[in-house]
Amino acid sequence: MLAIKTILHATDFSESSDFAFRLSCALARDYGARLVILHVAPPLIGYYGEGTVVPAPEAYEDTLKEDLEQLRPSDPGIKVEHRLVEGEPAREILRQAQETKADVIVMGTHGRTGLSRLVMGSVAELVVRKSSCPVLTVKKPVPEPHLATTTSSAADKVTATQ
Repeated sequence: MLAIKTILHATDFSESSDFAFRLSCALARDYGARLVILHVAPPLIGYYGEGTVVPAPEAYEDTLKEDLEQLRPSDPGIKVEHRLVEGEPAREILRQAQETKADVIVMGTHGRTGLSRLVMGSVAELVVRKSSCPVLTVKKPVPEPHLATTTSSAADKVTATQ
């Protein structure tokens, strides 16, 4: 059995990350593991005029910190640590996995294919290929189609009686 003491959950606050977060919490609860919740913010570098760098607004970082802190397991017994770092997502996830000595990385995937994957890249794929620990990727579930109901609508009843 795999000994899991530390779980790194990488989030981009998307729907697929939400499903991965739920799974991370369940694993942390079941294994009694520490849960490290990580968000990697892209660097906000602005150039003005002759290449002057404009610092990132503090409000942006504060908002990200608030969003990150709101991710809390429903089980208060789970040990949680929140980390907000800036940089290239795949590289920072791998660095944080090493730094925290993560036994597993759990992250959502958008499931892009074809041209959008070529253009956008795949953070999850890079992490899977380069990680020294297991990586569990979670794709948001596909909604099931609505089943046809056996009851007829009022409009159907009106046309049937005419």
